[in-house]
Amino acid sequence: MPSAPASNALRKGRASQAGRICLVTAFTWGRAHLFAQCGAARTVARLSHASSTWPDATCLAWVVMPDHWHGLIQLDQGDLSRTVARFKSKVTVALRASGRKYPVWQQGFDERTLRAEDNLRTAARYLVGHPVRAGLVDRIGDYPYWDAVWVGGGA
Repeated sequence: MPSAPASNALRKGRASQAGRICLVTAFTWGRAHLFAQCGAARTVARLSHASSTWPDATCLAWVVMPDHWHGLIQLDQGDLSRTVARFKSKVTVALRASGRKYPVWQQGFDERTLRAEDNLRTAARYLVGHPVRAGLVDRIGDYPYWDAVWVGGGA
């Protein structure tokens, strides 16, 4: 399937550097609330947490939302696009094994590179606070599909 011209424009200037930390967002196909289903959300959470999912990176924090996934990724080596594609592929394979027939993800992903002066823990708090801001829960502790290396909580 050819990519849309806008998605090509997003990739221009995207460079991968070891040690770089990025806030990554990947959306479900058609923004479907696929991850509102407990089984699908648990699958994404398990793969987000697994160190084997991130051989070239460290996933410092993540949250699974009904129609998208956010991750705070520190690239150790390699290419961010390949790292995110590997994660999305693992999720797709796992969901297809449980019966999913339709696409899981939209092509590409959104990314914001943190600058040196950005506070990493503040960025992680912002990321895992999405369920509260979206009105899914009143407290982040009530939401099961998140984790951050600093707290060891979540799924």
